[in-house]
Order: sequence, then structure tokens, then C-alpha cells
Amino acid sequence: MTLLDPNLGYEVPKAHLGLAGKSITKEQDLTIDQWAGLLQLTQELKEDKRHRREVQRLRGRNIALVFAKNSTRTRCAFEVAAHDQGAHVTYLDPTGSQLGHKESVKDTGRVLGRMFDGIEYRGFAHANIEELARSSGVPVWNGLSDTWHPTQSLCDVFTMLEHSGKPADEISFAYVGDARNNVGNSLLIAGAMSGMDVRMVGPESLWNSTEVMSAAAAIAQTTGASLLQTSDPAQALAGVDFVYTDVWVSMGEPESVWTSRLELLNDYQVNASLMALTGRPDTAFMHCLPAFHDRRTEIGHKIFTETGREALEVTDEVFESPQSIVFDQAENRMHTIKAILVATLES
Repeated sequence: MTLLDPNLGYEVPKAHLGLAGKSITKEQDLTIDQWAGLLQLTQELKEDKRHRREVQRLRGRNIALVFAKNSTRTRCAFEVAAHDQGAHVTYLDPTGSQLGHKESVKDTGRVLGRMFDGIEYRGFAHANIEELARSSGVPVWNGLSDTWHPTQSLCDVFTMLEHSGKPADEISFAYVGDARNNVGNSLLIAGAMSGMDVRMVGPESLWNSTEVMSAAAAIAQTTGASLLQTSDPAQALAGVDFVYTDVWVSMGEPESVWTSRLELLNDYQVNASLMALTGRPDTAFMHCLPAFHDRRTEIGHKIFTETGREALEVTDEVFESPQSIVFDQAENRMHTIKAILVATLES
């Protein structure tokens, strides 16, 4: 299977599409061709790893992983991707640097840029990532901010292409739940950049902002993507290839929002009844993880104790079903991040 011909429909220039030395803080930092090219490069690198023919393009490179927010998939994906390509990584956890405490983001960027060839940053305010990109003089990659999550959305589009085997402009997906968060914003833009049929479904108060929707609509004029915001699950899910959801309360939000958020999203839980609205037995389920699909975690147990709910945004029945491709999706974080590293760091 190829992702670009015929799936994305046009050729992409080599030499990694002019991304050498560039930062990726959000999807809009990329042109449509660069976005498509990263998907193609991901496929090539994944095949190389699978067949044990990987060429180390990043030997001698040093990468800083700066995490103001903890992570499983993002950290592991960056570390394995870098190691596979021969690069070295230094991990700085939330207490591992003075960034924002005793040293400004700008000054930290200027220090790290003297020592490292690239910087991954996972944190809160998106402005911090933009400042690192301006001040460091090296590529900076957004591992998640409060507004955008481009390494996740690139993985998600790649996973959809891989699992559907269809051209991007024939793929439809519905994002269900709180669309205002970083994943919801990035998926809307990524779907628009890929020319997909994108449907964001949830309470109107939790829709993507007007600014984000306008940005996606402008991109869709070029790519031919179809965009829908609705509060009606039946309208949004009809015939879709993929149903996607995320946690109802994002990292860093206070516990005080739990009760109101649960009430607001009660009708948007991805369960067997909601999946049936697609009218298709082969619709796949996606989630960026971690997911509150059972009570076998401290938080899950606490939610059950306080609310009686066994699950939140997705039921265990759907999460563990043959329709669930969440762990294929999780693996693809590593492959797409590797493509980003190679495209921006290889000379």
C-alpha cells in the first residue's frame, strides 16, 4: 500500500520537503505537500523497521526532551524513534529544568539550542513552544500544548490511511466529545489538510473555537475537505470509517469540573449503541490514550467510587472490541515522530 499514490493523489518532492532545520509547533507550520510527505516518509520508515533494514540518519545528533507534563506514549515514541536513528536523547522531567521557574523560556531556549540539535517540548501554554522555536535556533517539536498536538494528529491520519486502505479524500471520521482540547483542534486541522470528511460532534459549548474552525475551513477550500460541527451523534456518525474520542477532562483541569463535564457529555459516551449509529460493523474505534474505559486505575477507581460509573468516554466493551485499533494507533506515534525527526534533522 502507498499513502501518496493514489491515496493522497500527488507526488511530493524528496529532500524531506524543505523541512530541514524547521520547527513543528502546530499543523499549520506545514504546507499540504509537507504534511503529505511526512505521511509518506512515515510509511517508508515503518517498513524499514519492520524488515530490519533501517538506516541510521541521525548519528551524532543530540535531542532534548523537555516534559512539563508527564507522558507515556510521547516520551517513549521520541526516545525509541531517536535511538533507532542513532541519535542521543536527554530527558528533562517537570522538575528537571528551571524553565519558567528560575529561568525564562527564552533563556532556556538559548541555552538548550547551544547544546542540542533539536528540542521536544510537552507542556501547557502554546506560547512557550513558540518561544522555544524562536529563541533556540534549532528545530522544536510540539509534544503537546494546551492548544495543539501535531505529533498525535499526524499519527492519527497515518493510522486511518493504513487501516482503511482508501484515499484520504474518501475517508470519514467523527470525533465525539470535548472538541475544544488540543487533540480535537489538531484533528480538525489535520483532517482538513488531508482532504477528509471531518465531523466534530458534542455539546455546542464544547465545539472547536470559531478561530480554529475558520482556520480549518480555509484549508478545506484548498484540499476539498468536508467539515461538520453538530450536537447530533446520529447525524455525525452515519457511515463513518472511524469514531474517535478523548478524555472528557484534560490534564491540568481542576477536579471541580468533573461533575458538570460528566453531565454535559453523558450522551456522547462511545458505547455499543453509539457505534451502531454508524450503520457499519467495520467502523474502527480510535483514542489517543490513556482512556477511562474501566476502573483498574487509581483515577478510574476514584471515578467509580464517586459517581458509580464503570467507564467515561468509552466503554470497556468498545475499547476491547475487534473494532478498536487504539494500540496500532499508539505504535504509530513512534513511526510518525521518527519521520518528523528525520525530516527536520537530517542534513
